[in-house]
Amino acid sequence: MTSVAREGEIIRARERVQPTHIPDGGVLRSWRTLSKAVARTPAQYASVMSPIPEPTREAPPNAGPERLQLEAWLDFYRTTLVQKCAGLSDAKLTTPSTPPSNLTLLGLVRHMTFVEQAWFETVFAGREVDEYYKLLDDREADFTNLDSAPIADVFALYATACATSREIARAHDLDEMAALERRGRHVDLRWILIHMIEEYARHCGHADLLRERIDGATGD
Repeated sequence: MTSVAREGEIIRARERVQPTHIPDGGVLRSWRTLSKAVARTPAQYASVMSPIPEPTREAPPNAGPERLQLEAWLDFYRTTLVQKCAGLSDAKLTTPSTPPSNLTLLGLVRHMTFVEQAWFETVFAGREVDEYYKLLDDREADFTNLDSAPIADVFALYATACATSREIARAHDLDEMAALERRGRHVDLRWILIHMIEEYARHCGHADLLRERIDGATGD
């Protein structure tokens, strides 16, 4: 993919930040060269509104085949994470939880972008990927280095990572083993889907508490 094509993809992804509505496509490898974050003062952050609209979230089916259930629940939680961020200013998206926790809604989206990459692209497909936010000397940078990418790009990259994960999973059976081990485990695609549901459920719980603390909004 050329640099022009990549830039076009990030613009299209910005316009459709819902992960369930992003078309399949390649991961944006050169995001660091497409746009650079500009440091803002707290007042400037407070005046900038997030471009994230309220997403449309489909409830998982009450019955159906295993694969349908797994994929539906995973997409439900992917969309829930975006829903918890919708309509907030940049300042609120970067508002940390109660000390000593440094969790933020933006940090959760950045982290889950990495998790999507790690399990589907790296572990299952065996691809070499450009980790968007992790640094060799700071493995917590996805949570802490929030100025490393513009917020609009964070949500575009998240949506693209989710679309890539769906594309990879769709092409394989649930019983198929991953190309690589991770942390001493050699797992199949079914395990990865279940683990991703667990990971999202945990972090969406964090997002519930963060959103309620920010503006009192609650909901499942």
